[in-house]
Amino acid sequence: MSRGTRGGGAHEDGAHEDGTHEDGTYGGGVYEGGDRGASRSGAGNRAGSGTGNSAGSGTGSGPADGAPRPHLSHRVPDLGALELLLAVARHGSLGAAAREVGITQPAASSRIRSMERQLGVALVDRSPRGSRLTDAGALVTDWARRIVEAAEAFDAGAQALRGRRDSRLRVAASMTIAEYLLPGWLIALRAERPDTAVSLQAGNSAAVAERLFAGDADVGFVEGLAVPDGLDGVVVAHDRLAVVAAPSHPWARRRAPLDPAELAATPLVLRERGSGTRQVLDAALAAHGGLARPLLELASTTAVKAAAVSGAGPAVLSELAITEELASRRLVAVPVEGVVLRRDLRAVWPTGHRPTGPARDLLSLTRDRPRER
Repeated sequence: MSRGTRGGGAHEDGAHEDGTHEDGTYGGGVYEGGDRGASRSGAGNRAGSGTGNSAGSGTGSGPADGAPRPHLSHRVPDLGALELLLAVARHGSLGAAAREVGITQPAASSRIRSMERQLGVALVDRSPRGSRLTDAGALVTDWARRIVEAAEAFDAGAQALRGRRDSRLRVAASMTIAEYLLPGWLIALRAERPDTAVSLQAGNSAAVAERLFAGDADVGFVEGLAVPDGLDGVVVAHDRLAVVAAPSHPWARRRAPLDPAELAATPLVLRERGSGTRQVLDAALAAHGGLARPLLELASTTAVKAAAVSGAGPAVLSELAITEELASRRLVAVPVEGVVLRRDLRAVWPTGHRPTGPARDLLSLTRDRPRER
């Protein structure tokens, strides 16, 4: 095989394993030994190539007018290749550079060759005594250093953004979840993320959706019949509503279950419209004449429960909220037949923006395994 060519087998006349030759020529068939900056693929006096003194397309450092320009990613080496080149400059050895970046020497040699083909200039002279940068390689190394430093600054900035994101968690939740489920989840989250400051905004399900749309919360929890429009969500728990009354109320002593029509016709102590509890109850009794005018309409589960305990009237509450009151007989559960008062409790977030960071970790701590909507 003649000097300066490259084939699929062994090289003659002093060719090295990495494809270079003792006379300084590059074995890939691209570079002339005497001029590192000249490429057989297009530089110099070549007709039709569009560079130098070429004929046909005239002068031009880029494509002809109107032709699409290649993407920058196709013309600029990747960060890994640039870091390898910097390591070669530091060590004067391709093997040492390969060890520094954690790849094999053949892989490092291949990466350097690929970068040289991409740029169209020889970057490294290889010899038994080691590897040294060409004049073009030294210049490219200076540019590479600036690019890598800029990438390091980019990475540091991204880490700072993640740190700021991870330093706080804003949760919006409807009342039952906020009062009876989230405290346990947040205690578990604190064990995993002790440096994350958590704020909890409690309101009805409609208010939770509004906070998410306004960007005032990172994740929300709602109790309604379905995921509000514009939000995605997963089911994190299940709940049932119970009709309860004080022991002094006539319903507390009845043996026959209530039927839906009687429940609908009776004035009750209720949560306000927009709450998940009210949505489920309205839907369940819509076919039975709808709810009668409320006896009292209150804005929190605790207030509804206190009114029922005081004897103001029967109420409909989450079973999660009345465990202690039923055990102590301060409230009595009234059986109901012919109507389903069950609901799913969901974590929600704006469509297309699944939670990340602390919000994602909180979801993983919810009691039931989440199921996609």
